[in-house]
Amino acid sequence: MSLSGQAAVTGIGETDYRRDAGGRSVLRLQLEASLAAIADAGLAPREIDGIVLPMGTGGTVAEDFVTNLGIPDLRLSTTTPLGGAGAVAAVQCAVAAVAAGLCRHVLLPLGRTGRTGSRIGARIHQMPQFRTVGEFEAPAGALAPAQYYAPMARRHMELYGTTSRQLAEIAVTTRRHAILNGNASMTRPMSIEDHQASRLIADPLRLLDCSLESDGAAAVVVSAADIARDMPRPRVLVTGVAEGHPDSPSAITQRPDMTRLGLAKAAPRAFAMAGVTPADIQVAEIYDCFTYIVLCQIEDLGFCAKGEGGAFVEGGALGLGGRLPVNTHGGLLSQSHMAGMNHVIELVRQLRGEAGAAQVEGARLGLVTGYGDLGDGTVAIMARG
Repeated sequence: MSLSGQAAVTGIGETDYRRDAGGRSVLRLQLEASLAAIADAGLAPREIDGIVLPMGTGGTVAEDFVTNLGIPDLRLSTTTPLGGAGAVAAVQCAVAAVAAGLCRHVLLPLGRTGRTGSRIGARIHQMPQFRTVGEFEAPAGALAPAQYYAPMARRHMELYGTTSRQLAEIAVTTRRHAILNGNASMTRPMSIEDHQASRLIADPLRLLDCSLESDGAAAVVVSAADIARDMPRPRVLVTGVAEGHPDSPSAITQRPDMTRLGLAKAAPRAFAMAGVTPADIQVAEIYDCFTYIVLCQIEDLGFCAKGEGGAFVEGGALGLGGRLPVNTHGGLLSQSHMAGMNHVIELVRQLRGEAGAAQVEGARLGLVTGYGDLGDGTVAIMARG
């Protein structure tokens, strides 16, 4: 049985995104976003019968939501501990659950105190998938994500001639979109020269190649497609969804090809399920922990050949009115680091026609990706219908 068209995203909700949560706990932030998403779907909390917790961090469990939301009959609870790939993996789990008849309405809440909580280097090394890196690479000084992805970017540059100015195109475009967003952390205009003048973090990645540390929460509700017909918001169907893992998934440095992500395996399956091609996509919300990861995913999704991503992103191609509008909300680089759940929300807004000043005209088909800390890739293709 295909999962295509079996489920729809029916509710979206988010808190304000800040550098300081104002003393709110991760659970409180998640409950705020969850109540907003449930209300957006036209539901009462008691109607939620499934919960999928993305990322596997933050300390919350399904029982917290049962208790605080008054859910009387939770039929499914699970986690998708894939780091930044977890939000879209959670969409896949929710779609599978409603397609199998296990649930009618599944809540996907994600919250972080990434700015006021523990620092990113400490958090990621608590994740089980970092055991190998922690044992063999951390002692040599590889402690933070920028240090893992910098060699990937440098390898791409050496093989294909990709430049730092091409990476800057991604950062500048993303910032331009964030300025249009009423709920974005970074709204100061940025130029290519600003990017180039920012300090090096791990060669070739500069400060403005790196995503934010943020406090906040985001949540979505996924419902059975037939039920969604009678719900208040325009129906956004999940037409294709897939997950892929890279070769040598425990250590980037041991891969035969450091420029190929798990998304390269997932993308063909998702496109085949949806019955569309990259040329059909009108808007893309692409996980952007670092600018290079966006460029690499554009290639692995099939929008251009491997090695051609640098040329593809030049000249405003990723902006509103460009050949592929990307991260129209500002992304992790300029809106907020909500581990990709804010990307899911933005795609739903675009397909509903609710994206305000950043609306892509006539958008009815788009995709959203997730990227795990060591290269896991997830993708969901969605359509208004």
